[in-house]
Amino acid sequence: MAASLALVAAAVPVMSQPARAQSIAWTECGDDGKAECATLRLPVDWARPDGPSFGLAIARRKAKDPDARVGTLVFGPGGPGDSGVQRVTRLKGGIDRFSERLQNRFDIVSFDPRGIGASNPVTCSAELLAARPSPVMKSRKEFDATLAYNKRLRDDCRTRTGPLYDHADTLSTVRDVDAIRAALGETRLNFHGSSYGTLLGEMYAETFPKRFRTMVLESVDDHSLRDTRRFVNSEVAAAQDSFDQFAAWCDRTEECALHGRDVRALWRDLRARAARGKLPDPRNPGSALPEFDLVVLAYKAFYGPDWADLATRLAALDASKPVATRGASPQTSPQRSLRTSPRTTGTATGTDPFTAQFCSDWSLPVRGYADYAKIMRGAEKIAPDMSQARPVMAVSACLGWPGPVKNPQHKLRVKGNAPILLANAVHDPATPYSWARTVARQLGRTATLLTYEGSGHGSYNRGPCMQDTIDHYLVTGERPAPGTTCPAT
Repeated sequence: MAASLALVAAAVPVMSQPARAQSIAWTECGDDGKAECATLRLPVDWARPDGPSFGLAIARRKAKDPDARVGTLVFGPGGPGDSGVQRVTRLKGGIDRFSERLQNRFDIVSFDPRGIGASNPVTCSAELLAARPSPVMKSRKEFDATLAYNKRLRDDCRTRTGPLYDHADTLSTVRDVDAIRAALGETRLNFHGSSYGTLLGEMYAETFPKRFRTMVLESVDDHSLRDTRRFVNSEVAAAQDSFDQFAAWCDRTEECALHGRDVRALWRDLRARAARGKLPDPRNPGSALPEFDLVVLAYKAFYGPDWADLATRLAALDASKPVATRGASPQTSPQRSLRTSPRTTGTATGTDPFTAQFCSDWSLPVRGYADYAKIMRGAEKIAPDMSQARPVMAVSACLGWPGPVKNPQHKLRVKGNAPILLANAVHDPATPYSWARTVARQLGRTATLLTYEGSGHGSYNRGPCMQDTIDHYLVTGERPAPGTTCPAT
């Protein structure tokens, strides 16, 4: 790890050189035809600017009030896997994420990060993607099968995707964002990163500390967690906290479909039924819902949070009749599919917008099945209801990733003095509030943490207090007072 960090540090002087500006050929696009879309040709490997290139898809909506225009606001999409182009071009579930105030005062620009969406997407065999093993491994045999599957999938995706597969890291995307800035003719940009997009913002501030005017980091990633166990434990602890909030809401709310019942006992029973392969999958009649999928169903609901819908769905699952299963349990069926699949795959393809980017940004080593089992036992103690949450899948997907990763974890080293505003919910299931506090400490005097006292992933649209505070900062550059909080809505 120390050697990897030394390589990153040595690369910073080269990485911080200005991007060569290129003209942008905008065309009308969007649901209403009022957005603009374009493609920038950028190097796959920024260390070899004259080498292979790819097309970075970008989109823009100009400020509705040109006379009051402040500048350009670049939005960093989350995921990994979210499309920034759709965030700008779509009216519903897209540009409506931003207030009218921001739409009036800023040109709003976003992009599909390299390897995602329309920007040279990571392409793989559809058959292999469908055969992905369960991330919850119960034996050394399943662990070894996952390692073999991961290697086979990597080899297939690398072949189909081309050289960008090995350059999908966020540090490379930092250079892409600076190329957007240069192409737009902006000396300094304004940046709003959400969820995984906060890692992009953090690294942009570290690499180009004088090239942004304002920066919002909403639902904050902490890229200083170098230990796999600490990463998993902090993530499942946040998921467990969200489950606790859900159970407490059901206890006090008559509208909850599980009100008056023991939510934790019902949840344990559902998980046990799923583990036995007896819980029906509402999406696939006649099929069993794997236990991991059941936990992820709840985990996704906590993002909203959409507690009422989750309670209704759990009540329906509780009342369902056992499914008649055959053969292996649903936990192991994907691995069985992998073993029986042919050595060569068909021509049908799909995309994997997660693995190449995440596994290039996070070194999460697991030293064999015994180490994995120990990590999972620890997670179960911390999060008895949510130990199989989605972060476990991230660790599983990166097993066997050839190291060192291109963008290893490290503490932030931001030397600029431009103000940075962090925003996080206290009960965020995916980016724990503790992560935001840690990043704020690393940033020091340049950072202010705005706290949303409620639940859910993402906080900008959690009522007028959050939105108005963030908007005021972006427009004026003035941060709220330290310790500012907004009530739950």
